[in-house]
This record gives sequence, structure tokens and C-alpha cells, in this order.
Amino acid sequence: MSSFEFASPHTEAEAVELLREPVGATTVLAGGTDLVSLLKSGVVNPRRVVDITRIESLKGVTAVTGGLMIGALTSLEELRIHPLLAAFPAVAQAADGVHAIQVLAQGTLGGDLCHLPNCWYFRNGYGLLAQDRGESLPAEGRSDYHAILGNQGPAKFVSASRLAPALIALNAKVRIVGPHADEVALLPLEYFFVSPKTEEQGICVLRPGQLVTHVFLPEPAGQLLSATYDVLQLEGLDYPLASAGVALEMDGPRVSAARVVMGHVAPTPWLSLDAAAALVGRSIDEASAQAAGDAAVAQATPLADNEYKVQIARAAVKRAVLRAAGLLQGVS
Repeated sequence: MSSFEFASPHTEAEAVELLREPVGATTVLAGGTDLVSLLKSGVVNPRRVVDITRIESLKGVTAVTGGLMIGALTSLEELRIHPLLAAFPAVAQAADGVHAIQVLAQGTLGGDLCHLPNCWYFRNGYGLLAQDRGESLPAEGRSDYHAILGNQGPAKFVSASRLAPALIALNAKVRIVGPHADEVALLPLEYFFVSPKTEEQGICVLRPGQLVTHVFLPEPAGQLLSATYDVLQLEGLDYPLASAGVALEMDGPRVSAARVVMGHVAPTPWLSLDAAAALVGRSIDEASAQAAGDAAVAQATPLADNEYKVQIARAAVKRAVLRAAGLLQGVS
């Protein structure tokens, strides 16, 4: 591990001031469940680590006009059990899918959204684009866990966020402060993530001096059903092979509007308009859920070793839709 400067601000304003350095020069410490290992391995080498855990304004779930404001330091365990989130089961289910007790306790909402890829090439020092001498390692080598959608560009990794599919399906927005303390933006969460074309772009829109402070979750306008479904390995890795978050606005027995978002299948959480269209105007049953799953992966372009993920992603969407309607046997 390389040496670095350590700072511990008490306010958002202090934090963005400390973060206002060139790209890669600073990094944020929240729960530390992933950052510590990245620092130890030398995959990230910041000049300054900014510990935001003393900023009280970043903690907790609060009811505000029009919805909920969730602090970036809210733990995954709190998201799993918080009573104010009872109307949004997709969020609790996404958190509940994390089986590592230490990650549930220490992992945070903001950390999850900014989680760097679990790609083994990235973790072994080949960068976000996983290139060696200009060649794409996932394209030329092993690609078991890599993208099956949105992989036509240089980025072949999959978004590592567990919560983003559910939150995007629920029309969440992310609150970003900086690079000056009086600069505040509320951005639809689906626009927060990027598929980088260069190493410097990173995985999200954050720039030096910017900090994710909260996620705003709008209250449902009418009858809303939501769910998350993860397809996990039975042993070993604790992140999904594929997942889906769905939100269904109902008009009686039929879907009036839908949002379907897949996780762990593309460099960004993948909002499938085709899957949503397959549900609108229909009641939820095996046939409509299957149609949504089929539509979600119709444009998949698997790499050499990950065609199996197409069926897994299809199943994740189908089961998330059925789970939202309470039709998935054996799963509450």
C-alpha cells in the first residue's frame, strides 16, 4: 500500500473542498468494505483519502415532500429493515441479497452506487478497460462474468452496484454536491452511470470535488408493485451473475407503466424499454413475465464465455416481475 494523506471532514462543504483535486488524486472512504482491499492491492493509489463517516447529514432515511431522502452513508442493513422503505420492497430485497454480514453492516448506499467493477482484470491492475498492449483481455481471454449487453465499446465489465437496478426502476434521483459547496444537482440515477471509452472517464459522472450525498426516492403516485431478483452462485462470489429490478404501476389488474432494469449484465445498470413495453396493458402472469424476460435479452451480444448469462438474465427479469406481483412460489 502506498502512503497517502488522510482527511476527515465534518460537513459536506469541507468534503468537497478536500476532494477538489485532479482525477485519481483523491478517493472517498465510507464503509471501506471494498476500498481497503483496493488500496492494499495498489489498484487505486490516491494522494488523499477523504473519510466522510463523520458527516451526520449523510446518514439515515428521512421523509421529505414528495418522497424519501436517503443518506449516502446509510448502511445496507438499514435499507433492508427501515420501516419507511416498506412501500419499496425492491430496495429491501436488493439489500437482503447481500449475504456477507460485514458488508451488510458496513457497506453504504453511496459506496454501493460507486462500487468499482469486480472484473478480475481490473482487480489485477489492467485498468477499467482491461487492456494489455491495446488488446481487450475480456474479448481475447476469459469473459465468464463480463457484459452481455452494452459491450460493443471498450468497456466489457459489468456494473457492480446491487441497489442501482431497483432504485432506477423506482425513478430514484441522486443528489450530488460540488465542486463548490453551493453547487447541488439532483440527477436521475440512470444518468449517473457511464460506460467509459477511456480510463479517465471512470464508471460515473462524478468529477473532482463532487460527492454523492443522498438518493431521493419519489413516493408512488398510485398502486405500485416492485421487486428485485438476484441470480447468485451457490457458493463463492457474493455478487449476482445477473439481477433485475422492476417497478410496475397498476391500473386494476393490468400494468399501466413499467420500468425494468437489469444489473450485472452491462457496464451500466441496463434499463430495458423493450421489457417494459412487453408488460404494459397486460396482467401479470407466467406468459407476460416470460415475454418481458425474452424482450430484455433480445439484443444481447454475449462474449466467448458468457452466453449462459443470457438465460440467467432472462430468468432474473421474469422472476422479478412475478415476485413483484406475489406470484413467485417460495419467495416473499
